Amino acid sequence: MTALRAGSLAAGVFAGLAAVAAPAEPVGTVVEMFTSQGCGACRAADPVIRDLARKPGVVVLTLPVTYWDYLGWKDTLGLKPLSERQRAYARGRGGRQVFTPQAVVDGSAFAVGSDRAALERLIREADHRGGLPVAVRDEVRNGRIAVEVGAAPADGRDARGDVWLVPVLTSRTVAIGGGENGGRTATYLNVVRGLLRLGPWTGEPARFEVPRSAAAVADADSWVVLVQGAAEGRPGRILGAAKGPGL
Repeated sequence: MTALRAGSLAAGVFAGLAAVAAPAEPVGTVVEMFTSQGCGACRAADPVIRDLARKPGVVVLTLPVTYWDYLGWKDTLGLKPLSERQRAYARGRGGRQVFTPQAVVDGSAFAVGSDRAALERLIREADHRGGLPVAVRDEVRNGRIAVEVGAAPADGRDARGDVWLVPVLTSRTVAIGGGENGGRTATYLNVVRGLLRLGPWTGEPARFEVPRSAAAVADADSWVVLVQGAAEGRPGRILGAAKGPGL
């Protein structure tokens, strides 16, 4: 996966947000929705995303890809590293084909993004397994985001991975001017605006710190922290997660 480096950061992007970023509600499931403004079928996934985002303990991330830009409309939120992330998931499953809308639950289960029943089933199954096994906490201290990651489960499984800071834009409405959705308006929630690797996690309790400005990539106004297994450079199972302010 490729980390996006922040360019110039506007002063005061996070002004007025709560000083403590750690939510009272733990994150039990992470749903990544790969989508595109140029994909006609993706509009059917929009209400599914909105409803899932209201579920307690569920974090939904929207990941706009770029490979449909040739259809007549360039996705205004699309990022090539997000297309690369989806392709890496596909390689991890032994394939190359990618499509939108596609949902990935906890980095290890896959469904068509508009298939509400399949996604709700995957979330229930994740809940029955006890949710994400690694505790993660984040907060802001003296202008820095401090991330604390707990130890691996006692069974020793999934005891290695990476810690990621994922800047997100909590909401954006886009008027689509061309392509399959030309003339339509879409509202996106929790749009991923970058991927910043904080460092490796070896199964032992760990702590990371970055300037708060590191989460202010582009127009992001919050963030999510992910602890994710990795194999041969490909994303694996998501082991833990925490939300920033406003999520």
